[in-house]
Amino acid sequence: MQPPRALLAGTITALLCACSPSSTVAPASEAIVPTSQAATEWLEVVSDIAEEDDNAARRGAIRQQLASIGLEARAENFDSEHGPGENLLAEVGGPADAPMLLLGAHSDRVDSGNGAVDNASGSAVVLELAERFGSDPLEHHRVVVGFWDQEERGLLGAGAFVAQDNAPAVLYVNFDVFGWGDTLWMSPPGPEHPLLASSRSAADTVGLELSAADNYPPTDHLAFRKAGWPAASFALVGREEIDGILAAYAGTPPEQTPRLMEVIHSELDTVIELDPNAAVRGIDAVENALRAWDSQVGTELQGAAG
Repeated sequence: MQPPRALLAGTITALLCACSPSSTVAPASEAIVPTSQAATEWLEVVSDIAEEDDNAARRGAIRQQLASIGLEARAENFDSEHGPGENLLAEVGGPADAPMLLLGAHSDRVDSGNGAVDNASGSAVVLELAERFGSDPLEHHRVVVGFWDQEERGLLGAGAFVAQDNAPAVLYVNFDVFGWGDTLWMSPPGPEHPLLASSRSAADTVGLELSAADNYPPTDHLAFRKAGWPAASFALVGREEIDGILAAYAGTPPEQTPRLMEVIHSELDTVIELDPNAAVRGIDAVENALRAWDSQVGTELQGAAG
C-alpha cells in the first residue's frame, strides 16, 4: 500500500509523533492461533512469502505456491526509473471464451519489516482465491491472477501491465493489506456496480461489516482505473481504524494512530500481526461476492439473449 504523502516525504516520525501516543488498536503482542485448516494454510502461505529476503525471492515463493496448485506463472518484465521489474500472471480457469476477471495484489515490500501485512497478506488472498476458482470455476468469467512489482515505488508494475496492450478485464479486483479486523474495506468499481451489493450481502453472511467508498488509500486498483478498466480494491481492517487512516492520507494527523499506520512500512510488519481467522472470513466473503456477481452477469446475459 502506498504511504501518505507525508511518509513519502520522509516525515513518518513527525506524523506519528503528532498523533496521540495511543493507537486505536495496539500492535499484536502475541500471534493469534488459527482455528481452522484454511486459516492455518493461509498463514503458512503468508509466512513463506514474508520470510524471503528480497522482492525477487518473494516472487519465487509465489511461483512455488502457484505451482503447488497446478498453475504456471508467466513473467511480464518491465523497466522503470527504479530498475527492472517483473509482474507474474497465471491463468486459473473458467470458460476459455468468457470475459476475464483479473484478481491481483502487489508482491513487493519496503525495506522495513517483512511485508507480511503489506502485502504478503494480499498475495496469499489471491493465491487462495486462485485455488478455489481453479477447483470450482466461475460459469461466466475466465479468472486470471496477477502479482505486481514496484507498487511501493508508485504503482509501477500495475501501470506497466495496463500499458503493455494486455486485453482489458471486465473487472479487476485488488487486495492490499488483509491483516485483521471486523471490516471488509472496499473501494467499489462504482456506486451501482453489482459487486458492491453482492459484497455487502456476503460480508454480512460471514459476520463482517462492509465499508465501501471512493475515499480509499492509493494502491494498484488506481492504475487500472486510470487506464479505463473497472476496478475494485479490498482490505481487511478494524472499523475503528478507517477514519484515522483516511485522515493520515489526507495529511491531517489523527488524534489516535490507527494500528495499520503503526504496522505497515515499519519493523512491526511481521506475521505476528495477522489474524488468520479473520482473513479467512474475509476471503470467504469475497469469494461468495464474486460468485454472486458472476451468476448475476450470467442471468443478465441469458435475459439479453432471450
